[in-house]
Amino acid sequence: MNSPPDPTARPDTASVDLLWIPLGAGGVGFVRLNGRIYEAMRARRERRAPAPLHHTALVVHSDGSDHIVENAWPSPDGDLASRGVVIEGPVFSHRLSRFRMFRYEVRRWRDGVIADAAEAVGGPQRLTSDPETARRLLDLVPMVPPHVWGRDDLGVGEMWNSNSVVAWLLARSDLAPHRLVPPGGGIAPGWDAGVAGAGLITP
Repeated sequence: MNSPPDPTARPDTASVDLLWIPLGAGGVGFVRLNGRIYEAMRARRERRAPAPLHHTALVVHSDGSDHIVENAWPSPDGDLASRGVVIEGPVFSHRLSRFRMFRYEVRRWRDGVIADAAEAVGGPQRLTSDPETARRLLDLVPMVPPHVWGRDDLGVGEMWNSNSVVAWLLARSDLAPHRLVPPGGGIAPGWDAGVAGAGLITP
């Protein structure tokens, strides 16, 4: 006799979910302060009111496991494998990156956690349920170019940061990041740099 299905069990389907997280959520005061200063200066230059800033991350379900894909700074310690780190990149300058405080990390973390995921505005946004797209995105994570965080190395008028990494991955996975808009009239600094860097939009 077969057992009845468990209503709490998650079907083994593929998915890519995008999280729009308020910048600095979870108590990252340094990041929050710098983000507010950046947005205040940019808003003044563009003659508009400051807008809410967002940091983005991805949750990719593939082959029976959830994978956290995000870009985090600073790197907290040298145990990179425990967080699924596949790339480290420089913050502000290559010279400073010899110090861990000035290195960021790109994570592809199987069964990992996003500390501030509960703060995501509107919850996860489902982008696709296609298994091949989910696998392709995960395969692309180690190929993200490690541009200097906080610098406009691409010459597109916007700095490279965590949002750039997510936008680059979505563009290379044909998930049309140029059509995605942050919720609540917010802004995702660095998003256009990632799209441009992926070649979807020529600078």
